[in-house]
Amino acid sequence: MTADRILLFAGGLSGAAGVALSAAAAHQGGGTVTTAASFLLMHAPAFAAIGLGADRFAGRTPLRVGGFVLLVGLALFSGDLLMRHYTGDRLFPMAAPSGGTLMIGGWSIVALSALWRREPVGAKREG
Repeated sequence: MTADRILLFAGGLSGAAGVALSAAAAHQGGGTVTTAASFLLMHAPAFAAIGLGADRFAGRTPLRVGGFVLLVGLALFSGDLLMRHYTGDRLFPMAAPSGGTLMIGGWSIVALSALWRREPVGAKREG
């Protein structure tokens, strides 16, 4: 499975999980489940967009890296919130803050990928 397909899959899965968790939060009382659902829903379109469009973009490698950093951060952040809600335990100490920090870093990499040196149309890549 290619990086783009993984990110597109993550977008669909994040969206589905976000909707399901939003419903669960509405019926069970929100708290951290609502927060996790919101983060899943807000990142789903980003994963889908990166997965669908990275190949058409000159800064595709850093864009994909940013997408994967976002994905790991989201998994840690939302996973820790959901573990706390449903089991009373954490993934590990500082999992949610680490995930949040990774999401900030991932979004920064996505932003910086727009500044990546663009190759002329039709240029062949060396390597």
